[in-house]
Parts: sequence; structure tokens; C-alpha cells
Amino acid sequence: MASCCDHDHDHGGGPSTTDHDFRRVLWIAFAVNAGMFATEAASSLASGSTALLADSLDFFADAANYAITLFVLALGASARSHAALVKGLSMGAIGLWVVGSALYKLSLGTPPDPLIMGPVGILALAANLSVAALVFRHREGDANRQSVWLCSRNDAIGNVAVMLAATGVFASGSAWPDILVAVVMAGMSLAAAWRVVRRASRELAALRAPAAHASAD
Repeated sequence: MASCCDHDHDHGGGPSTTDHDFRRVLWIAFAVNAGMFATEAASSLASGSTALLADSLDFFADAANYAITLFVLALGASARSHAALVKGLSMGAIGLWVVGSALYKLSLGTPPDPLIMGPVGILALAANLSVAALVFRHREGDANRQSVWLCSRNDAIGNVAVMLAATGVFASGSAWPDILVAVVMAGMSLAAAWRVVRRASRELAALRAPAAHASAD
């Protein structure tokens, strides 16, 4: 997938960025992610789970991702690439915040409530699998589309990790499973952020190259 995406700058290979089906998918994904952000944020506070906090922030980032993508769909390639760059940097910032939160919870040493984490993780997984299935066929194209797919894929993986953390906390009575899962999820966010930022930067450089060449002539 990476090799195909790296060379498709939305000038012929892959679906149109203004197609109505992609817009419909984005609206559904935005509604699901906004609702799950509120649910998981409240559950994180109630349970004391860093993994749930990380997942709720992923939902927030995704909701913002879909909203920005909807806004720039009909705009030019430069606007879409700049939007992807902002989203990539935001994903990186969220990853760093989760690492900081995990270190803070580690200093406290209080285990979260697995009986809240488990059911919420199952609900979040169902929501993200539904969104990922809708987004999957739109994953090819420019950095903006790629960022949408990466966020959806990472969230589905993250939900499975939250449920594993809940099982680990329940079995051990320790905060370590929750913290370890949160750090892994933060690492995924940082890796996806790097990929999106690198792709968007390449697109912007490619767009600037003809203008620089014309001015030199």
C-alpha cells in the first residue's frame, strides 16, 4: 500500500476527492467518532484508565480529521496537503500527550477499573470496525485520504489493545497493563503522524517545484 500511495498525487490514479460516496462516509465517521470521544472521555475519568484516555483522544483527533477533510474536499491539492500536514502534527502531539499521561499514572501506581474498561473497549471496537470498513476502499490517494485511513485503522487496533489492558488489569490488579497499552497506542499515533507529515511534505514540495522552475525561467 505504501508504494502505491507514495506516487499517487491525486492526478488520475485513485478515486476523485470530490466523490459523493467519500463525503457520505466522512459524515458517518465524524458522527461516530465525536460520540465515542465523549463516551470514552467520561469512561476514562470514571475508571482512571490511561489506555481509555489515549483511545478517547484518538476519537477526538479522528473527529477533527474527518471534519477538516470534509472542509478541504473541494479545495485544491495544496489546501488538502496543508490540511494533512496539520493533522499529522496534531496526531504527533496527541501521542506525546498520552506518553506524558502514562508517566504520570505510573507515578501514582493506582490501577484503573477493568469493569469499565472492558465494555467500553468492546463498544469502541464495534464503532471503529464499522468506520474502518467504510473508509477502507477510499484509503488510496493523497495524504489527506491516507490520514483518514490510518486513523481509522489505528483506532480499531487500539480498541483491541484496550480490552487486552482491561483483562491484564483484572488478572493482575496492577496498573502496568493499562500503562503499557497506552504507550503502545501513543507509539502508533507517532508513527502514523510521521508517515502523514512525510507524505504531505512531499506533496507540497512537488507542488512548489513547477512554480520554482517557472520563476527561474
